[in-house]
Amino acid sequence: MLKIAWSDCYAHPLPKGHRFPMEKYELLPEQLVYEGTVTSSNFFQPGRLGMEWVLASHRSDYVERLFALELSKAEIRRTGFPMSKALVDREIHIMDGSVQAAVYALEHGIAMNVAGGTHHAFSDRGEGFCLLNDIAITANYLLQSKSVSRVLIVDLDVHQGNGTAEIFTDVKEVFTFSMHGESNYPMHKEVSDLDVGLPDGIEDAQYLKRLRKYMLPLIDSFQPEFMIYQSGVDVLKTDKLGRLGLSLQGCMERDRMVLQLAKTNHIPIMCCMGGGYSERIRDIVEAHANTFRLAQEIFF
Repeated sequence: MLKIAWSDCYAHPLPKGHRFPMEKYELLPEQLVYEGTVTSSNFFQPGRLGMEWVLASHRSDYVERLFALELSKAEIRRTGFPMSKALVDREIHIMDGSVQAAVYALEHGIAMNVAGGTHHAFSDRGEGFCLLNDIAITANYLLQSKSVSRVLIVDLDVHQGNGTAEIFTDVKEVFTFSMHGESNYPMHKEVSDLDVGLPDGIEDAQYLKRLRKYMLPLIDSFQPEFMIYQSGVDVLKTDKLGRLGLSLQGCMERDRMVLQLAKTNHIPIMCCMGGGYSERIRDIVEAHANTFRLAQEIFF
């Protein structure tokens, strides 16, 4: 069965006019159930992740100040969210959702988190709508629990996974692969194990050609025992922050390639959703929904 992490705390209320589309976390599960892709039994409720797992990826001084709501105004501004206890509680539930989904993926081949993909959170700070890094926390959980010995992170959000790259600098058990808009945020890029910068406006055929070029030899050379897939849909041509030129079909074929490679090579995979900022919320929900539809089609 496809297990999916979701909590009603994912859709955290934000000030009117805020550019982050929190409503997608309500609409996406509703759409998947309405169309019959999943039922309510597919969803599980994450809890509060143990602090020891947060501290395995983040510095204790930052974590303490975050949970005490003692970040500076500049630090809060960098996250892009108004700070509150409810927001931090939401984050810790998202972290647990990704960790639990990874455990389910070891059993079922794949599992997913409706939220997550918080790749801009560094070991010592938050950025870009990310307070804690669920990708890093999940990878470290898998390694430190000795569930696997090599984790491949495939980050296809339009923005580089800078926080993830920083956390895993010189960690040979984790391979960080980020394919992102070269001229997009963050302007200062960290160094992933493999960074592929894309030109503005790139369309489906060239995008998929580049992804195939790098993914196939990467799996052969690194031989991952687990994959974490950040499947941000801000690669769409309709995205307000993306600047790339992918269609909904192209974005779906991107997901198909990654999921099929995991299935064919018997690599368990956990998918977290990442960003999406199209003007029409239905474009965001449809693109994310395609990832779940493909998970059912390919794995079950």
